[in-house]
Amino acid sequence: MAFESLTDKLQNVFKNLRSKGRLTQEDVKAALKEVKLALLEADVSFKVVKQFIKTVEERAIGQDVLQSLTPGQTVIKIVNEEMVHLMGSDTTEISLKPGSEITIIMMIGLQGAGKTTTTAKIAGKLKSKGKKPLLAACDIYRPAAIKQLQINGEKQGVDVFSMGEGHKPVNIAKAAVEHAAKNGCNVVILDTAGRLHVDEDMMNELVEIKENVEIHQTILVVDAMTGQDAVNVAGMFEEKIGVDGVILTKLDGDTRGGAALSIRAVTGRPILYVGMGEKLSDLEQFYPDRMASRILGMGDILTLIEKAQVDIDEDKAKEMEKKLKKAQFGFDDYLESMSQMKKMGGFGEILKMLPGMGGSQVNLDMIDEKALGKTEAIILSMTPTERTNPDVLNPARKRRIAVGAGVDISEVNKLVKQFEQARKMMKQMPGMMGGGLGGMMGKKGKFKLPF
Repeated sequence: MAFESLTDKLQNVFKNLRSKGRLTQEDVKAALKEVKLALLEADVSFKVVKQFIKTVEERAIGQDVLQSLTPGQTVIKIVNEEMVHLMGSDTTEISLKPGSEITIIMMIGLQGAGKTTTTAKIAGKLKSKGKKPLLAACDIYRPAAIKQLQINGEKQGVDVFSMGEGHKPVNIAKAAVEHAAKNGCNVVILDTAGRLHVDEDMMNELVEIKENVEIHQTILVVDAMTGQDAVNVAGMFEEKIGVDGVILTKLDGDTRGGAALSIRAVTGRPILYVGMGEKLSDLEQFYPDRMASRILGMGDILTLIEKAQVDIDEDKAKEMEKKLKKAQFGFDDYLESMSQMKKMGGFGEILKMLPGMGGSQVNLDMIDEKALGKTEAIILSMTPTERTNPDVLNPARKRRIAVGAGVDISEVNKLVKQFEQARKMMKQMPGMMGGGLGGMMGKKGKFKLPF
């Protein structure tokens, strides 16, 4: 998970700060030294870290902070504010021409950064906003690059313009714009060729396209897992081609995440999107304030809500709510709720977006994904009748289900017992769904799931 190690280290620093009633200048300097080491270990640019720590220290050592009632919290607030500022403060959208005017976007980057896949996802995002995009296959060098764009374009329901591998990319780009004008497309996205490293031929090809086609937005795609190299690549492209925005891919696989914290400060260009997985919804709009909140272990509730709106079927959710109110839910409904959670990345990913659940602490014995898989196997071994009406489950049926799921019969009994307890609880509290979450809380105020 992105920033996991950084989040853990920062949370330890903040825990020490909060534990002290009063702070001295030495306390703040010692804490910021730890923050500095954590950022450097996360592969954030040295110059960026140096300036960041200097700014935070200047603000944090003032008398107003040290003599406040909660100095630790105030220092953490300053770190949060400066981190948001570091990543750009404001969210930047891809700038599009109004109405039916054609916006031409050129996607650039090195090979292996996920540029072609990201290009198709951007087209999918724009389509969902009411635009009619056209993808143009301008990568004539990489084997199967055109086929890959066509497959990804088909997934998003977006047309792909291709002239094969026998034409110059600049001519393909020109023809794509003409095709878009004739067919009522108002966005043309050029998928250009990547290289294994930045070379003159690659740069000249991009310059030629820019000189012959009116490019409105040049978007650079970089692999977050390459760390400082991603920042260096962004700097070179900005210098030689000119970049309007950056998309960071594979951020979900980079536990350090230094590139996200460095790119804006080094290039002066905003991060537009970050890739957090394979699905379209995993290409997330970049919000500096939300990202800072995630890094500092404060959660990201707004992104969680947005993911839920995209991934969860609203009609099914309403139907489930009705069943819960009447205590009429069965094992099929439980399977459905597990499926909805998986769409959002699983229980672990959801928990990581909740305040105080960042870093690796969510990997404690809070969520046992294997146990959830076992539960799924037990339910899938039931007949449709058994799932709908668990009351018919006698010992013989339970033994058959246990054999089918490859578990001991005690596991089946345990699940059925938990299920029955949950139904009883729902019957006792018919107003629970409308009367807040009080009924879902245990005696000690801990959240209880029905299963």
